[in-house]
Amino acid sequence: MVGPTRSSNGRPGAAGARASVLFGLLSLAILPVAIAATRWSRGYELLDAGFAIPVALLLGALAVSLARRARKGQARTLGPAPGGRSARVGRVLGMAGFLLAVTAAMAVGVYFVLSAVAE
Repeated sequence: MVGPTRSSNGRPGAAGARASVLFGLLSLAILPVAIAATRWSRGYELLDAGFAIPVALLLGALAVSLARRARKGQARTLGPAPGGRSARVGRVLGMAGFLLAVTAAMAVGVYFVLSAVAE
C-alpha cells in the first residue's frame, strides 16, 4: 500500500457525524434568527423571514443525509466506531430543523389562504 486509505484513519464517518450536528444546529437556528432580524430591522416585515424556510429545509435534509451516511460508514467497522452519538444527535437536530421549517411553511401557507379569503 502506497498511502493511507479513507478507511484506515480509524474514524469512519466521524467527520460526517460532526458535520451533521453542525448543519442540524444551523437548520434549527436559521428561522429564529431570520424572525429576530425582521424584528430589529425597520425595512423588513415578519413575512420576509419566510425566505429562510427553504434554507432551513435544505440544511435539515442535509444533516439527516450526513448522519445516515456516517451511521452506514460506522456499521461497516468491526468494533465500536467514534461518532455514533454525534450522528444520532445530528439526525435528531436535522429532523427537528426540517420539521420546524415544514411547520413554518404551513403557517405561511395558511396566512396566504386566509389573506386571500379575507379579500
